[in-house]
Amino acid sequence: MRIQQWIKNLFIFAALIFSGNLFYLIDLYLTIGGFILFSLVSSGVYLFNDIVDIEKDKLHPVKSQRPLPSGKLSPKTAFVVSVVLIVFGISISYLLQPNFALVLLLYLILNIWYSYQLKTFVILDVMTISAGFVMRVIGGAIIIGVPTSEWLIICTILLSLFLGFSKRRHELLILERHANTHRPVLEHYSPYFLDQMIGIVTATTVMSYALYTISEETIHKFGTKNLIYTVPFVLYGIFRYLYLVHKKEGGGNPTKIMVTDPPLIVNLILWIVSAIIIIYGK
Repeated sequence: MRIQQWIKNLFIFAALIFSGNLFYLIDLYLTIGGFILFSLVSSGVYLFNDIVDIEKDKLHPVKSQRPLPSGKLSPKTAFVVSVVLIVFGISISYLLQPNFALVLLLYLILNIWYSYQLKTFVILDVMTISAGFVMRVIGGAIIIGVPTSEWLIICTILLSLFLGFSKRRHELLILERHANTHRPVLEHYSPYFLDQMIGIVTATTVMSYALYTISEETIHKFGTKNLIYTVPFVLYGIFRYLYLVHKKEGGGNPTKIMVTDPPLIVNLILWIVSAIIIIYGK
């Protein structure tokens, strides 16, 4: 079920924080509920994906230790639990907010499509992963009934592409000659090609967030120009992650990096706290 991967679903809280509704208890409860339901469905998707990739995962130095490829968990049991989690999550979400259930359903369809076909297409494979993060942000906005910020969507797309291409780079290097055996699409990537795309999305991610903080829409919405002072935290976070990717051979598991690298953890906390103080301080 990859409980540690639930940190990705924290993107659902983005709309709550940047809508100015963080301290509205009803919206807070709805977002927490949405986070739990999205996490259950995503765990169901992870189980399903691991069933599809069980033979390829056996060849991976890290993924081969997972319950399914290692033989500790039977595919039949995994499939049953996957179906239960997905059906339960979508059903309850429909009672909570029908449109949120629609987002979960689209997320499910996209990931099933990814498991069988989309992951074989170069570039499109990473863009599909990025779409999953965007769905989390949109779902977070829908569940509390606020419009989705175009700036928020743009920043999410670029940040998730940055993480996705960094992950592909790590896989390509760690698997070396066996890269295309485990993941055929890696045959179409190279470290240089990935570094070019990482460079593009790195620059555009930082610039998009910086422009968001100084846009007239943002200043009018929050009644302050001070959000720009959170840009240094975004810069450091990006630079630190690049350091881990290039110097420490990290990037294969963004979630693990985010919860195990002390400088990144401190930086993330400081960014969240500073953003909340600036947005809600008045």
